[in-house]
Amino acid sequence: MSLVKKLLAVVALVGLLLAGVPAAADEHDPRVSGHPLRILAYVVHPVGVIVDTLVFRPAHWLVSYEPLKTLFGHEGG
Repeated sequence: MSLVKKLLAVVALVGLLLAGVPAAADEHDPRVSGHPLRILAYVVHPVGVIVDTLVFRPAHWLVSYEPLKTLFGHEGG
């Protein structure tokens, strides 16, 4: 049996074993989840994810190529 087939067999076996593990939710702590800033965060977080995905990631991709890379001083990965 080749190394790739053995690796795939192990990955499949682990996947089958983990598929039977029940998921559990975090315990509810009303002292933390009822805080007004936490409630605000529930509303603001999805907005931030949307803005990051639709504005900042494309903007970063755009300025990572020349000539904008030099103009904006983009460095590194």
